[in-house]
Amino acid sequence: MPSTSEVGHAKNVANFADLIAYCTAYGATYNPSKTALKLVSLNTLLTSAQSELASVTTTKNAFDTATGNRQLAFAPLKSLATKIFNYLSVTDASEQTIADAKTINNKIQGKRAKNTTPENPGSGQPATNNQVSVSRQSYDMLTENFSALLDLVASVPSYTPNETELSVASLTTFRDQLQTENTNVITAEVAYSNARIARDKLLYSKDTGLVDIASDVKKYVKAIFGATSPQYKQISVIKFTNKHKRLT
Repeated sequence: MPSTSEVGHAKNVANFADLIAYCTAYGATYNPSKTALKLVSLNTLLTSAQSELASVTTTKNAFDTATGNRQLAFAPLKSLATKIFNYLSVTDASEQTIADAKTINNKIQGKRAKNTTPENPGSGQPATNNQVSVSRQSYDMLTENFSALLDLVASVPSYTPNETELSVASLTTFRDQLQTENTNVITAEVAYSNARIARDKLLYSKDTGLVDIASDVKKYVKAIFGATSPQYKQISVIKFTNKHKRLT
């Protein structure tokens, strides 16, 4: 379901089309000297606005798809990391290597390596103020930690599992997939953001944006037909909203 703000943008464009229809119906009487208010210019602006709305929809769908694909790709990560650690624990890896692997796995799982909650001085009780989370659960950090775990086990000669999913080759492919899906989300997010910027510029720029042009059209119709004319009453009720900061 579209957000309220997205519906608002679409409503502005739809209302602009209604405004043009009324102005077209006025025939030769609607004849502004300002180029931006002429019917040809209004229709060009409408077409551009409709195109920008479509671009926002398209890029948002691509962003949503990329986000969903990333979630699916990362879903097995935590359980796989635990399997890797458990297998490493029964190899000839040194105690330090196993300890390092445990630390990395804890980061992937979102666990603290040890209790770091400070105590209230003299009370012996944990502090009640909010603590900064040490959980590094963003997708880029998850990928970084998994890559570190992969590099670690790849350096252990005795890490030679018969299970295909635990092999260094398979883990490398999995790590590369995580990086790809994360990059895809970033790329799609940039495209979506840029599409929204272009739409807002076209609709809400000061003087040249669709909302301001619509206001000028209303003023022109009011001037040529009169404030109490049925023509002005027709278009005066067509609403345009700008909930965004005016773009200059």
